[in-house]
Amino acid sequence: MAATDFKDYYTILGVGKTASADDIKKAFRRLARQYHPDLNPNDKVAEARFKEVNEAYEVLSDSDKRKKYDQFGQYWQQAERAGAGGGRSPFNTPAGFDEFEFGRYGSFDEFINELLGRMGNGGGGYGRTADPFAGYRSSSSAGVSDGAGLDTEATVRLTFSEAFNGCQKRFGIGNETIEVRIPAGTKAGSRIRVRGKGRFSPHYTSQRGDLYLTVELTPHSFFQFDGDNLVCEVAIAPDEAVLGAQIEVPTPDGVVKVNVPAGVRSGQSLRLKGKGWKSPKGNRGDQMVKIVITPPKDLSAIEREYYEKIRDHRSYDPRVSLKGMKL
Repeated sequence: MAATDFKDYYTILGVGKTASADDIKKAFRRLARQYHPDLNPNDKVAEARFKEVNEAYEVLSDSDKRKKYDQFGQYWQQAERAGAGGGRSPFNTPAGFDEFEFGRYGSFDEFINELLGRMGNGGGGYGRTADPFAGYRSSSSAGVSDGAGLDTEATVRLTFSEAFNGCQKRFGIGNETIEVRIPAGTKAGSRIRVRGKGRFSPHYTSQRGDLYLTVELTPHSFFQFDGDNLVCEVAIAPDEAVLGAQIEVPTPDGVVKVNVPAGVRSGQSLRLKGKGWKSPKGNRGDQMVKIVITPPKDLSAIEREYYEKIRDHRSYDPRVSLKGMKL
């Protein structure tokens, strides 16, 4: 697979690289339903996305394939063939390179660097001793052309606030410290390009590749994502549900007052327009407030008295639709 053909399966499914098998399955089901050809007739774009989603799930749902993909990135299929072939290089290397044992390299990037280093130095070792990525965890490198640097993949974990508002993040790479601007509205799975901060060229020029950061978001205790909308659950008391109430609800912009209509049902959602996630272009989704009617755990004597009176004077039967039901 050429560097330009590399597909980031995590980005395709919209999950982070630490996603659980269950998270991957949920993402696949949601996207497969969204782009299924039966629901998008004659839509070539949806058909292509459906195939990509299936391809991504096929790899990430298989623990062995996922492990190779995480370790070797775009070269994971070559690595898989190499493993099946006894650990030898997956390439047809020139004469004199039979001593390469693929299994002893921590990643395919290390193999590529050593192979190109030997070819460029007549079989000798590296001329460069100060690799700024030594000991730095990156997922993979892109393809190599003469004189070009190596693009490098890494992940960056952000809090909800950092991703929503944008921030400056500092990273230590070897002896080098770099600062990256995270745009406001960055979502999980987004890729941020940092030009000229990848690996140096294996041919020992001054050229460096680019660093690509894949964003992971720390789960928030209150908000969940539904596209650009934010979803949250807010508890209300039974009397608030019956009579209606004005309650305070946290939003990314601060606390707002929300009018709960009388007779609201548990599970019903109230829409706060323009209070959802912001996009890098400045657009905003909505915040969906799911109502959860919560009965009191401990009743005072007077509360119990009034609830008993309500029961004795109740004017409706909530289970009337079940009467006469036949199995």
